[in-house]
Amino acid sequence: MRRLLDLLRANARMSTREIAKRLGKTAREVEAQIERLERTGVIRGYHAVVNPDREPGPAPVLGIIEVKVAPQRGVGFDAVATRICRHREVHTCYLISGDADLVLLVEGKSLQEVADFVAQRLSGIEGITATSTHFLLRKYKEYGVMLHGDGDDTERLPVTP
Repeated sequence: MRRLLDLLRANARMSTREIAKRLGKTAREVEAQIERLERTGVIRGYHAVVNPDREPGPAPVLGIIEVKVAPQRGVGFDAVATRICRHREVHTCYLISGDADLVLLVEGKSLQEVADFVAQRLSGIEGITATSTHFLLRKYKEYGVMLHGDGDDTERLPVTP
């Protein structure tokens, strides 16, 4: 199952025939596994990795927001995180270790739109004690895919002890 998920993460458009060949299974077995993973919620969706430098039109502004939260009794961070995730501007929300509790990836049409979201909507959520906003300036690699250069990301640096 893990190898199947790794193949789908690397290229969700790979045909079931190619996946089956790589896994030593039949296409029918792979289709059944994928269907089961989708039905049980293991696979929640598929996405394309887009190079923003080559995307037509103005690129969206991405804010990386660190959020400090006062956890609530019985639910910890979950209630606040769920409330945050309901906002359309929030594309990603992770519980993290370190100084902040949550990190968000927020998208807007401008710096001001992201700033307004943080000031007017995010900071007013009960349980949020502080935020720190950073703006993404350039993407170099996303989901394991190099976004600049010739696109050949197959060469890995050696791991040394």
